[in-house]
Amino acid sequence: MEKMDYADLKEKFPFLSCIRHGLNEYVGIIQNQDQYVTTMYIYDRIPTQSLKEKFLELGEMWWWESNRTIPINIFLNKEFDSFKDQIKTFTTKDVEIIFGVATSLNNVMKKRIIRRNISLVKKTTN
Repeated sequence: MEKMDYADLKEKFPFLSCIRHGLNEYVGIIQNQDQYVTTMYIYDRIPTQSLKEKFLELGEMWWWESNRTIPINIFLNKEFDSFKDQIKTFTTKDVEIIFGVATSLNNVMKKRIIRRNISLVKKTTN
């Protein structure tokens, strides 16, 4: 990935996120974020160009073939195992998301409750 500004990154790779932690900025795919911890696959930690290309291909697959609420490592399971060494964990309160999406297992686990109101009306005959 050549040097790009944030707008170009967001347009070309919509599955990537950029976070700021302290004075550092990190680009990658957020694996999970809850109220305490943010876990991210850091693109710059990927050692080879071929793995970087695979990372971007799998990111694109996850983005277009999933509903984007399931973390990438769950959606792609074995295919994404080769990137577990590129994970970095941050304290959420110290993280600012500059752009991108943050998936959360909490969102997957929330149940949707449908509420229905039933009114009983007594029918009178005259």
